[in-house]
Amino acid sequence: MSSPPTSRKWTVIGPGLVAAATGVGSGDLVATLIAGQRYGYALLWACVAGTLMKIVLVEGVGRYTLATGNTIFHGWSTLGKWTTWYFAPYIVIWGFVYGAAAMSASGMALAALFPGTPLLMWAVFSGLIGFGLTWLGHYKMFEKVIAFLVAIMFLTVVGIATLSLRNLPEILTGLIPTLPEGSFVYVLSLAGGVGGTITLAAYGYWLHEKKWDSPPWMKVMRLDNSVAYIVTGIFVVAMLIVGGDLLYSANIAVSSGDKGLVDLAEVLNDRYGSGMATVFLVGFWAAAVSSVIGVWNGVSMMFADFIGHLRKLPKDHPDTRSGGKYYRWYILWLTFPPMLLLFLGRPTALVIAYGVLGAFFMPFLGLTLLILLNTKRTPQEWRNGWFSNTLMAIISASFVFICVTEIAKLLT
Repeated sequence: MSSPPTSRKWTVIGPGLVAAATGVGSGDLVATLIAGQRYGYALLWACVAGTLMKIVLVEGVGRYTLATGNTIFHGWSTLGKWTTWYFAPYIVIWGFVYGAAAMSASGMALAALFPGTPLLMWAVFSGLIGFGLTWLGHYKMFEKVIAFLVAIMFLTVVGIATLSLRNLPEILTGLIPTLPEGSFVYVLSLAGGVGGTITLAAYGYWLHEKKWDSPPWMKVMRLDNSVAYIVTGIFVVAMLIVGGDLLYSANIAVSSGDKGLVDLAEVLNDRYGSGMATVFLVGFWAAAVSSVIGVWNGVSMMFADFIGHLRKLPKDHPDTRSGGKYYRWYILWLTFPPMLLLFLGRPTALVIAYGVLGAFFMPFLGLTLLILLNTKRTPQEWRNGWFSNTLMAIISASFVFICVTEIAKLLT
C-alpha cells in the first residue's frame, strides 16, 4: 500500500486528467460548437454546470474505490445480477460502435491536415496507434502521452478562443442561466457531454494503476479530479466561445457530424489564414486521439474486471489486470472488428442499440453511486453526507431526463 506525498501535490495529478481528456471527444466538441453557432454565448452556463456534475460523479467513483479497495464493477455486482445483464451487452455493443466512431474522428482530423489523403487510411492508422500504445498496459507511459495531448488540446483551442476576448462582456453574460427558444436539447447535451460516459467509471481503475489505493489518498484524488475537470471544462467553454464568435455572429452553419470540425477549420482559414486552421486541426486531432487511447486502456481494464467477476477469479488475478489476457481481448475487439464498420458504414439497428444503451449509462452510474455511497458497502466515514446526496440526486434526476430525451430522439 503506497503513501500519499506530504508536499508538491500538484506533481501527482494524473488519473483525473486521463479520465477527463478521454471523455472529451469529437462528439462533445461538435455539440458544443453547434450550441455556440445557434445561441452564441448564451449556454456558457451549461458547460460550467456539466463540469461541476462530472466533478461530483467522478469524486464519488474515486471515493468508493479508495474507501473500499474495490473496483466500481465489484460495487455494481453487489447490487444484483441486473447490473451484469445491463453491462454485458453495453460494453460489447458500445465498444464495437465506439471503436469505429473514434477511429473515424481521429482519421478525419488527419485527412483534413493532409488534403488529398484517404480518410480510411488515417482512421485505420489511428486505431493502430491506440492498439500499440495500450497493448502492454504500461500506465506511466500512457499517462504521459495523455498529458501531452491535453497540453496540445488546451493550447490550441483555448489559444484560438483568446482571439474572441474582445467580446468578454458579452461572453460573461452567458454565465447567467437562460433558456433561449429551442435550446433545451442543447443544454442537456452540454451538461451531459463535458467529459465522458463510461470513462467516468474507469477513473477508479486508473487510480489503481497509479497506486492510489487507500483512504490516505483521498485529498490527492479530490485535487486531481477537480483540477482535471476544470481544465477540460475550460477547453469546452473555449470551444463554445469559438463557435459563438466565428459562427453565430457571421450566421455560418457547420455540419452536425465530425465534419463540423473540419468546416470550422475552413472558417478559421477564411478569417485568420491557413496557419490558424492548421493549429485548430492539430487540437482537434489531439482531442480525438486522446479519446482513442484512453478508451482502449481504461474500458479494457473494466472489461477485464467484468470477466474476472463472471469467472469468480481472485481480485488481483493477472488475467484481470492491465496487460492481462482479458484486457488484451477487449483491445482487439475495439480495434479490428470496428474497422469493418469503416468499410461497410454503420448499420442503423446497431447504432440505435448503441445510443439506447449509452443513454442509460449516466443515470445508471449516478443512481448506483447513490446506493453504494449510502449503504454498508462503503465504510461509514466515507459515505455521502446530505450535501453530496443532494447534488448526486439532482444530477441523477437530470441524467434520467437526458436518457428519456435521447431515447425518444433515437426512436423517432
